Parts: sequence; C-alpha cells; structure tokens
Amino acid sequence: MHTSAGCPTYLYSGARAMVILHDQHLRSFFETWKRAKAAELALPITKDTAYASLEALLLHVCSCAGGYMRWLCEVLQLPDPGIRPAPGSDNIETGANDYIDHLARRWQSPLSGVPEESFGKPEYETRWKVKYCADAMLEHAVMHPMRHEFQLEELLKQQAV
Repeated sequence: MHTSAGCPTYLYSGARAMVILHDQHLRSFFETWKRAKAAELALPITKDTAYASLEALLLHVCSCAGGYMRWLCEVLQLPDPGIRPAPGSDNIETGANDYIDHLARRWQSPLSGVPEESFGKPEYETRWKVKYCADAMLEHAVMHPMRHEFQLEELLKQQAV
C-alpha cells in the first residue's frame, strides 16, 4: 500500500490527510474488486452503467478519482494536474494497478500550496449539478471508493462467496 512518505507538506493539513486517505481507500477498493472478480461476483441488475460489469465499476471508480482532482484544480484555478484518462473498459483490469499508481503521483502535490480558507468557500457546481466546496469534494472523493468497496463486500457476503 502506498504511504504518506512521498506526500509533500501542505498549507492545509486537512487536504493532505484527504489525499493520503483517498489513495489508501482507492487501493483498498481495488483489492476488494480483485476478490470480487476472482469470485465471479454477480452485480445487481440496474440501469446504472457503472454496474454493467465489474470492469465497468472499476473503470467508474478510477475515472471519478481522476475527475475529482481535475475539478478541484479547475475551481481553485490551479494548473492542470496532468491526470491521464483511465484505461478503457477492455484494459481496465490489467491497467488499473498502474493507473492507481499514476493517480497517487498526480494527486500528491496540486493542493499543497492552497491555504485552508480556500477549501471552505465558495461552493462550486459539480459536473452532476451539486454545489460543493473544495473540502467537501475531497471528502466525497475519499468516500467514493469506500462506498463502492462496501457495496462489493455486501454482495460478497450475500452471495456467500
């Protein structure tokens, strides 16, 4: 698991904590995803395209992880963080580990020089039309892989896999 060793000093330690937690929970989600894949876990039938397959779910979580940091840099008027697009659905399983490493590197420093007061106000509209301040988006980004990992764990228990 990636540690905080490479994470720079931040003006706002709360942002640093969220960056480290995001990395930890993204990696934890991927470990649970791999168990679900090995168990041939059946996902519930839904209209949500993120649940079309296990690969679609992995792609969703990885793509969102990049999108959250791009959005943060955009609204805080920071340089583009240089996050490349997630591997396609055909390559996500084999490319996820490298992509998660890429995300960890690209997430580490963009927010380091942002003062604490910039994280609480103002609020900005997200791509899904909800208003978040930067701090709330960081918390959302941490919770996103946690929520999907929880869902996979619940399904694994239900299917006694």
